[in-house]
Amino acid sequence: EPAPPGPNPPTNQVEVTGKDTNALPWTILDIPQIKAKLPIKDLFADKDTGMQIFLVKYQAGFINTWHTHPNAHVMYVLEGTLVTHKGTFGPGSLVHFPEGGWMQHGATASGDVVILFITNKKFGIQYPADKELPYPMNK
Repeated sequence: EPAPPGPNPPTNQVEVTGKDTNALPWTILDIPQIKAKLPIKDLFADKDTGMQIFLVKYQAGFINTWHTHPNAHVMYVLEGTLVTHKGTFGPGSLVHFPEGGWMQHGATASGDVVILFITNKKFGIQYPADKELPYPMNK
């Protein structure tokens, strides 16, 4: 049921989009560079900025080896423990990865981790073996 309009409602109200993420099926993001298949739910993409939102599940023991992105991103840990090259983060943690560097992240050996993954622009991923890297591995 919509919220009551209140006095003098504006005429240029924004449209809203809602999704029941529990009803969405998990799909597979294939990462051929490392022969990995990650369960994801593609939740939202902003056509103007390229910002994207995904649910991602790293299965127990999976670590996304050294890689870089042409975008910054935030991971909000919903379930499990996120392992990164700089430490571990449990449920409720918000972890920001700035654009322009190399990173590792994944799940602990003992359990899956589910994260809300938010980019600031269109998602991309590169590994050391890729021909064109947006950022050098070593300065």
